[in-house]
Amino acid sequence: MKAFPLLRRTFAALALTALSTGAHAADDWPKAKPITLVVPFAAGGTSDILGRLIAQELGASLSQTVLVENKGGAGGVLGADAVARAKPDGYTLLLGTIATHAINPSLLPGINYNAAKDFAPVILLGSISNVLLVGASQPYKTVQDVVAAGKANPDTIAFGSAGQGTSQHLSGEVFKQLTGAHLTHVPYRGSAPAIQDLIGGQIPSSFETALVALPYVQSGKVRALAVTSAKRTDVMPDVPTMQEAGVAGFDVSSWQAIYAPANTPPAVVDRLNKAIAAIIAKPDVNGKMKGLGLAYTPNTPAEFTAFQIAEQAKWAKIIADGNLRLQ
Repeated sequence: MKAFPLLRRTFAALALTALSTGAHAADDWPKAKPITLVVPFAAGGTSDILGRLIAQELGASLSQTVLVENKGGAGGVLGADAVARAKPDGYTLLLGTIATHAINPSLLPGINYNAAKDFAPVILLGSISNVLLVGASQPYKTVQDVVAAGKANPDTIAFGSAGQGTSQHLSGEVFKQLTGAHLTHVPYRGSAPAIQDLIGGQIPSSFETALVALPYVQSGKVRALAVTSAKRTDVMPDVPTMQEAGVAGFDVSSWQAIYAPANTPPAVVDRLNKAIAAIIAKPDVNGKMKGLGLAYTPNTPAEFTAFQIAEQAKWAKIIADGNLRLQ
C-alpha cells in the first residue's frame, strides 16, 4: 500500500520535469536553428509568393532565418503530410490552404494525415474570392442567364476549373447545388489553360480566382458575372457577389494559413501568431497581401481552429451532397 504514494510522487515529478523541459524549449525557440516553412505547391503561384513574403518578414521579426521549401504534389497532400510528421518544436511550419485542410480530408479520404488532429493552427492569413467568368463572345450577361441556360439545356453548358478538387471546381459544384443549374465540369491542369480555352470559346464559362482573372477581365477578353465570397473583393469592387446576383447562401472563398505540427508548444504557437499578426499590420505587407487578393481579419489560434472546424464540416457536406469523386 505504501508504494502507491511513492508512485504518485514519481509520476508528479515526471510530469513537472516534462512541463519544465517544454517551457525551457519554448523559451529558447527559435535560437537553435533556421525555421522551415513548407509550401505544398510549386514555386510561382499565390501560395509560394505569400509564403516567401511571410518568411522574409518573419525571419526579420524573430532574428532567425526562415527558409521556404516547395514540396508540391497531390493537391498539397505531400507537403502537408511532411509537416504533420515533423518534430513539433516550432522549426517546421506549413502554409496550409482550403485544399489541404478543408477539401482534401473529404475529397481524398485515403490521405495519411488528419487535418483536424495532426496540426496546430497558428493563424489564418486571409481569404481569396473566386469569380464566375464567361467568354466575351458568350450571350450570358448575368448569373441568372447562366442559371436559365443550365436549366433549359441540362449538362450542355460547361464550366472550366484549374483542376479536380480545387476551390474553383468546388465553387462550380456549390453553384450547381444552390441554383439547380445542370452544368458539366471540365477540369484543366491549372488556371492558364482553362482561361485560354475560355477566351478561345472552347468552354463558355469558368470559375477562377479573382486575382488571376483580373487582367483578362480588364482587357475585355472575358466577363466577370459575380464573385463567390459573401462580400465584394477589393480586386474587383464593381463585380457583385453571388448573393447580390440572386444566389442566396453562396459563400465560397479560398484561404491561406500557417500551421505547425500538433503538440508544438502553445507558447511557440502564440508567439508565431502575434509575430505574424504584427507583420500583416505593416502597411507595406498589408498592401502586398491585398495585391494578392487576400482579405485578412485578425485572429487568434483558437479563433482560427474554430474557423477550420466549420470549414471542414461545410465542405464535407458539399462533397457528400454532390457525391463528388475525383475522376
